[in-house]
Amino acid sequence: MKKYSALVLLCLFLCSCGYHLRGTGSSLPPHIEKIHVPMFENSTSRFELDVKLTRSVIDELVARGKVDIADDRQLADAVLIGEITAFRVNPIAFSGQATADRYNITIIAKITLTDLVEGRVFYSNPSFVYKKEYEVQEGVDFETVETEAIEDISGNFARSLVIMILEGF
Repeated sequence: MKKYSALVLLCLFLCSCGYHLRGTGSSLPPHIEKIHVPMFENSTSRFELDVKLTRSVIDELVARGKVDIADDRQLADAVLIGEITAFRVNPIAFSGQATADRYNITIIAKITLTDLVEGRVFYSNPSFVYKKEYEVQEGVDFETVETEAIEDISGNFARSLVIMILEGF
């Protein structure tokens, strides 16, 4: 009887211990339903990087469907502030003609999600880093495809950031 009781208690403990797989739910508190995302501050010299990253983050939040976007901070439960602190493009591979055909693009941003209901910082990363390699077709220089590359990377940056915030990875 003691073994049976101990087994039942162990099962109850394991069922109620709070164990769950990461990424299977939202790590946001349930009262955060609307997030305000003002334009990211751009401390780099890359033109319109702030517009592209902000738009991509908003699009990704909307696509996930876990929160709504509030146009006005007064109507929001949380605010997501971003500051782009670095944007670097470095050649990492060269073709036979000594021209770069592969680049490493790095974006570094300071990100803060503040819970306006409870008045506390929910997520903060003073150095959120996103890196991606980008290949350029032979005979084409990076400047020719830079806008397309930045659009692609903005979407990936946003996806990575939103997963980090919403899913707790």
